[in-house]
Amino acid sequence: RHGPELKVRLHELISKEQVFDLSVVKPSDFVRYGLGCLERLADQGDNCAKDIRANLRIMVAGGDGTVGWVLGCLQELNKSKREPVPPTGIIPLGTGNDLARSFGWGGSFPFGWRSAVKRYLNKAVSASVVHLDSWQAVIRMPEGEITELPHALKKAEPADQLEFSKASGSELTEKASCYKGVFYNYLSIGMDAQVAYGFHHLRDEKPYLAQGPVANKLIYAGYSCTQGWFCTPCTASPQLRGTSEHFAALH
Repeated sequence: RHGPELKVRLHELISKEQVFDLSVVKPSDFVRYGLGCLERLADQGDNCAKDIRANLRIMVAGGDGTVGWVLGCLQELNKSKREPVPPTGIIPLGTGNDLARSFGWGGSFPFGWRSAVKRYLNKAVSASVVHLDSWQAVIRMPEGEITELPHALKKAEPADQLEFSKASGSELTEKASCYKGVFYNYLSIGMDAQVAYGFHHLRDEKPYLAQGPVANKLIYAGYSCTQGWFCTPCTASPQLRGTSEHFAALH
């Protein structure tokens, strides 16, 4: 809800060239072209570009999913030896904002947000850098391919599939598909993931319902009841419902 207004406010505080709308410019494009351009200029002897690349800091305005998307793209810099990886701060716009809470950026977007945005930017300049643990999840599907991958997943390369087969001690069948993704803090499957998935789709289909953190939490509560958090029959099995027929393995 705050996205368009926040974008205007950021344009007032810093140059438009430094603000990227993730619905238009993907983080992977910024890593490939934006940082790539700075690196090429630095290699050609441009000291200004070299200093910017060395001291660059990134602020992500969004929830945990958006932050994870950006961090996952920045992680590619490590793999391709394009260091340093820019430190990342958070302006918490999501519902839970667990990553933002963990690193001291707050659990919600302040009511007086116009002045708060300036404080966030000042904090980004002076904040100390700490490391965040990340894990890679490899998901093997029984058969078929996912037609529309979420931002958090991508098709595993043959080398990744071979490594997964060795680690799990099982061979991939001809029809099996393998995907990988990076996650932070925690990985959830089962009822809680089903609730988050339902909320995500409802927000995409009916954005007018998700008008802010309070409304979002009420929607989450409603989904929790319908998925069995509070209304599960005593005869129901406590196992992970609905997952065994969809996942061949999770590593």
